Amino acid sequence: MAKNKTTETQNSVTDFINAVENEVKRKDAFELLKIIQKTTGFEPKMWEPSIIGFGSYHYKYESGHEGDAPLAGFSPRKTALTVYFYLPEEKREELLSKLGKHTSSKACIYIKKLADVDIEILKKIILLSKQYTQKLYPSK
Repeated sequence: MAKNKTTETQNSVTDFINAVENEVKRKDAFELLKIIQKTTGFEPKMWEPSIIGFGSYHYKYESGHEGDAPLAGFSPRKTALTVYFYLPEEKREELLSKLGKHTSSKACIYIKKLADVDIEILKKIILLSKQYTQKLYPSK
């Protein structure tokens, strides 16, 4: 079985964010760091290759693939801040429709600037995602 690429490291979260070239994205990343830390109650940790994660859980799929992943996380990517989430289907569209300007995929929200979204809705998404994941998987 292939080794997981996304593993927790001892790399500096602050150094990682300070290396973000775009000033707005860098400032937004520091703000999002505070928001997620306060919302989850977990300290930020770097997860390779470029994810800032909060808390962790262990997953194991029917295929036998297993590993650890952050309960909440984000990455200041070149094109957008990427927030990772996992919501129950019945809450997903309701919350995303109230979030503001963003795009999303199954497990990611892409935000150009934090000013474009409703921070209170984002906090709800992060908290619900954390709680939902903790129900599905034993957390550490």
